[in-house]
Amino acid sequence: MSAPAERRLLPPWGILGGTFDPIHHGHLAIAAEAREALGLAGTILIPAAQPPHKAGRTISSPEDRVAMVELAVAGDPGLSVSRIELERPGPSWAVLTLEVLAAEADAEGRERPVFILSAEALAGFPDWREPARILELARLAVVPRPGAAPVDRAAFAARFPGAEARLLVLDGPFLAISATEIRARVAAGRSIRALVPPAVADHIRERGLYRDAR
Repeated sequence: MSAPAERRLLPPWGILGGTFDPIHHGHLAIAAEAREALGLAGTILIPAAQPPHKAGRTISSPEDRVAMVELAVAGDPGLSVSRIELERPGPSWAVLTLEVLAAEADAEGRERPVFILSAEALAGFPDWREPARILELARLAVVPRPGAAPVDRAAFAARFPGAEARLLVLDGPFLAISATEIRARVAAGRSIRALVPPAVADHIRERGLYRDAR
């Protein structure tokens, strides 16, 4: 009798966290690229409640930011939104979120998540809370940024020996859109229709967001 076939794990979810203040077409393009390039089950967008790296800067309320994300992904079955970091008190540490999501994946018979971040964020990754633990819980998918230096795989391997295979580098997309630019355009009374989904632009206008952005 032949040995039983090894059970194949279900495809992983991609995890795209951020402040999303506001979410824009660049975020959506990243989510789509990662899903297609890595064969993900889909991408979960997770707005941060208290982003540790944004300490000292005023950001929009969690309610407004998650509402904009929900509006942006509506109608796309490959994208979903999680409020996990909004429902947990304290700073929105990625390692705590990934511990929950990795445990859920294990219980479902699914590959552990792929955590999507920018090349700029990767440069600061060694200073994150428990980066080695993050690499146990998820693979990293790094998105290039226009004007940013290429990902230094050798430096990553030196800092995290044995974890080289946990680093995935995407070919794109190269979209030079930033939330800072969008907030500034709103404050200046300029159009943002080409930068965010229409429903997000409407929410920003109706709620009077970013009118005094700096």
